[in-house]
Amino acid sequence: MTTDYFIARVKQEFAASAELKMRVAELFAQDIARIAEVIIAAMQAGGKLLFCGNGGSAADAQHFAAEMVGRLKRDRDPLPALALTTDSSILTAVGNDYSYEQVFSRQVYALGQPGDVLIVFSTSGQSANLRQAIAQARKKQMTSIALLGKSGGAIQHEVDHAIVIPDTVSQRIQEVHITIIHVWCDLIEDTFFPETAA
Repeated sequence: MTTDYFIARVKQEFAASAELKMRVAELFAQDIARIAEVIIAAMQAGGKLLFCGNGGSAADAQHFAAEMVGRLKRDRDPLPALALTTDSSILTAVGNDYSYEQVFSRQVYALGQPGDVLIVFSTSGQSANLRQAIAQARKKQMTSIALLGKSGGAIQHEVDHAIVIPDTVSQRIQEVHITIIHVWCDLIEDTFFPETAA
């Protein structure tokens, strides 16, 4: 393989990612904005955000929580958010003593409160542990939101709000998910901590 081949592949990958993002913006801008309003309303009422996913989607869950507790664009107070993917003792204990399907649902049971928001990430929409977490969130009177891909799977019918990225390639789907996450973080931050004129 030559340097020219690698350069062509780089351009091809960037173009594919950009094209899908623009297509999602055209198809789902209204839905993305509406879900941002749902998240913000829950937080304004005192709710917190819980996130979960598997593999690369676990990283997305942690990324979202980090942007909330840390910051996106500017210094400000932290916002209440928690990734359910980070505590290795809980994950391995529940996985060992119960089942991997319960690693998130037991945390939702323990930590979730009415008015909180559960946000799940999945490229397939089929993960059993996410489905159990969503079911538990419903019992706790929480709002559930999913960023999905491919066909949307069973999860798209089990949450209150879902966006299904119209692609079958996992990395393309996750690239759009992280863009939506950043848009939501931006809108949340601007709502709670608006920039003041100098």
